[in-house]
Amino acid sequence: MSEVIKIKYHDPELIKIEKIGGKKSDWYDLRAGEDVHMAKGDYRLISLQISVQIPEGYEMIIAPRSSTFKHFGILMANSIGILDEEFNSDEDIVMFPALAMRDTEIHKNDRICQFRIQKHQPEIEFVEVETLGNESRGGFGSTGIQ
Repeated sequence: MSEVIKIKYHDPELIKIEKIGGKKSDWYDLRAGEDVHMAKGDYRLISLQISVQIPEGYEMIIAPRSSTFKHFGILMANSIGILDEEFNSDEDIVMFPALAMRDTEIHKNDRICQFRIQKHQPEIEFVEVETLGNESRGGFGSTGIQ
């Protein structure tokens, strides 16, 4: 059974959301909803021209596409975006916070990010201990580069 997500497109010329190709991917591409010129060092919220109603108990995780930096020279300023089910009115338009690392042009309908829907994590209880009792694997970043 699939979950239902209501979506409002604020621009009729925007290409509709579709699942990224391949059977194993459960991500969906999002497109720029406007033409944007950015100079190196500029920060801007790029409108994706959609509003969504996410089912209760779920959240939308938004991340740049793997080719976003290569094609456009932009970084997602907060690394990922998280929208919960309360971000659900017509005025709650999804944005991409972009930081330009070079002069760039982004056109309406360019694929600049992607999303997936996931359930909220379960309630977590923390138990304070003196030791975890496990063998060290070498510390953070210890697995090497190859």
